[in-house]
Amino acid sequence: MCRNITTLRGLEPAATPDEIEAAARQYVRKVSGVQSLSDATREPFEAAVAEITEITRRLLTELPARRQPPTTVPPLRRPEVQARIAAKSQAS
Repeated sequence: MCRNITTLRGLEPAATPDEIEAAARQYVRKVSGVQSLSDATREPFEAAVAEITEITRRLLTELPARRQPPTTVPPLRRPEVQARIAAKSQAS
C-alpha cells in the first residue's frame, strides 16, 4: 500500500525521530487521503501522526536486529533532500 515509505529497521545509524515521523506522516497521508491540511483535518491528522510515530518508535526498539541493512537509503538521508531542507530553513 505505501511503497514510498522507506524501511527504517536496521539502519546504521538507527532511524532518527525525524525519519520515523516522516514515515508516519506518509502513512497517515496515504490511508486518510489528506494531502493538504485544513482547519477541519489538522487536529485529527496530527494526532494520528503522533500516535503512529510513537508506535513505530516502540516497534523499532522492540524488534530484534536485522541481519542485513535495508536496500534503500531513507529520503531524509539523501544529499539532495538534505540540501533542500537546509535551503528551506535558511529561507525562513
